[in-house]
This record gives sequence, structure tokens and C-alpha cells, in this order.
Amino acid sequence: MGRIKFSDDFKRDAVAQITQRGYRVAEVSDRLGVSQHSLYAWKRAFGKAASGETEKDAENRRLKRDLARVTEERDILKKATAYFARDAK
Repeated sequence: MGRIKFSDDFKRDAVAQITQRGYRVAEVSDRLGVSQHSLYAWKRAFGKAASGETEKDAENRRLKRDLARVTEERDILKKATAYFARDAK
């Protein structure tokens, strides 16, 4: 069985879930289908890189993630509104 190659962005986002959002390593591991060992290794590797980045870069990444989440939530609510409006007729 071959190894899966994850992108650096994927790894940074996984580490951010642990370090910034406060999720447990086991929870992120189960959700993403990645071993806990890999997450700890990524945390060591990208935790050091994250400390060297500027605060603006970190804030921009956080805002982009928040925007994507809010956009997804909005789209879900639009679909639900259309669904219930259709049933009301």
C-alpha cells in the first residue's frame, strides 16, 4: 500500500486545528484520516515555521478560513430556505 502525500497547506490546516482551534489530536486524526504520529510530526515541523511568519500572514489565513466557513453556512441556509419555501406552497 502506497503512502499518501499531503500538501503543505493541508498539513498547516491540520496543525492549526490543534494549536489554534483547540481540537484534540485524536479528534483531528479521526476526522482527517491521518495518524496521530503524523499530526505530531507536522506540529513539530510547521509549529516552528508558523512562529517565523508574520502576524498578518496568520491573520489572513485565519480570515480566509473563517470566510470559507461562513460562506458554506450561508449557502446551506439558502438551500434550506428554498426547500422550506417550496413546501409551503
